[in-house]
Amino acid sequence: MTNQFHRNLNRMTLFTAMLIAGVIYFFPDFMLIAVSNIWLNGIIIGTTIFGIGLCFVEIFKLLPEYKWLHNYTTTRRHGIALPPRLLRPVAIMLTSRPKQISATTLNGFLDMIMVRFEDSRESVRYITNTLIFLGLLGTFWGLILTVGGFAELIGNLNFEDESVMYTMQQGLSRPLAGMATAFTSSLLGLAGSLVVGFLGLQVQLAQNAIFRELEDYLAVHTHPATDIPQQVLPQINLATKQLSKYLEKPTK
Repeated sequence: MTNQFHRNLNRMTLFTAMLIAGVIYFFPDFMLIAVSNIWLNGIIIGTTIFGIGLCFVEIFKLLPEYKWLHNYTTTRRHGIALPPRLLRPVAIMLTSRPKQISATTLNGFLDMIMVRFEDSRESVRYITNTLIFLGLLGTFWGLILTVGGFAELIGNLNFEDESVMYTMQQGLSRPLAGMATAFTSSLLGLAGSLVVGFLGLQVQLAQNAIFRELEDYLAVHTHPATDIPQQVLPQINLATKQLSKYLEKPTK
């Protein structure tokens, strides 16, 4: 199970290193894209960096959970330190190490862990959606600037003037700047959401490894739900007969 954690962490590290190497290699082109709208693109780049850091923080928070689960499933020692966050409620209930648990208890444990895993991924999911939103915001912002620039350019043209071509050339700067804002913000927003989404996926895979390991261990110590006790069946049959007789009586 620890190998799964290191595998996901190595993927995240390799992917981030390749991303940094690509930015350094294409740094002049990257700067041209960033400065086309330094405020919006700077926010998108900063949000991406924050999302990358958050993903690494989340996966390193899983390391104590891995260690506790490994010690719990492989040793019989009492007094194992409780995990810090995700598995703590389940660990507290399992401190007595029951030999058998019911299927209902197992389902309750697994549902509790799944809810906690989903809650821990909400921040990464929100950042991914925010990056997509910022990209779309830049797209519409750039389109508004482009349409407004063309409308202003056409409205100010005087085709009887001999310098109309020069005036048109000078007036194209605003529409082109709007198009640059639209395309660059969309590119950075989608690229940032892809990066944070991939790293968030690795965090989810690491959490799923913990979930499966605990599920397999608890399934071995789970007994199926017991049937209705035999001494209760005669009482149920008697009550059924009495109800049938009451329903068969003619109403006055």
